[in-house]
Amino acid sequence: MNPDLGRLLGEVGALLLDFDGPVCSIFAGYPAPQVAAELVDVLRRHRVEVPPDLASEPDPLEVLRRTGAARDQGVMRVVEDALCAAERRAAESAEPTPYGREVIVAARQVGMPVAVVSNNSAGAVTAYLAARRLATHVSPVVGRAYADPDRMKPNPKPILQAVRAVDEPPHRCVLVGDSLSDIDGARAAGVRAIGYANRPAKVERFRAAGADTVITSMGEVARVLIEHV
Repeated sequence: MNPDLGRLLGEVGALLLDFDGPVCSIFAGYPAPQVAAELVDVLRRHRVEVPPDLASEPDPLEVLRRTGAARDQGVMRVVEDALCAAERRAAESAEPTPYGREVIVAARQVGMPVAVVSNNSAGAVTAYLAARRLATHVSPVVGRAYADPDRMKPNPKPILQAVRAVDEPPHRCVLVGDSLSDIDGARAAGVRAIGYANRPAKVERFRAAGADTVITSMGEVARVLIEHV
């Protein structure tokens, strides 16, 4: 039992979830390195010079960030559209995170609003939730700002957008995320943070980054919520 987790969930009124990690593994069936390579091909087809480190980048979101840094809005939109399409395709074969569904359902059963705040596209998140019959349990879905990667987490703006939608003050909201960008974004937004360490190396990183508590399974959150149903 994690007493810090129980205390934290007792002090908040809304649950914000990152998508890729706490809810599912979006690229489980359509690997992220493959998507990243396809985005690099898009850049090359548009005559963009691709440095070696970008050519071998395995994270499609990082390819998007690097494209945005070039400040060519035409190319930026093309890459954004390609990534949105890839994410929609990936959502069809995404692998649910163990206990991710139970967390969402239990939170709603105790009257706690649930929002998703993701660096993935809102269309992909919404498609996944609809396919898994979770869409009615989650509102809002705040996805990546179109063709504006600077607004992805750790930028606090998407988190604060979700906070406004659930109508709770920031300190009464908690974000569950599996990356440092989630923890940093939550802290910048004044929101509580639960670090979901789905790999052992993340535990100390999240603690050092200032997460309010760290979990290694979404089941820990589900159990605390279910106790209050």
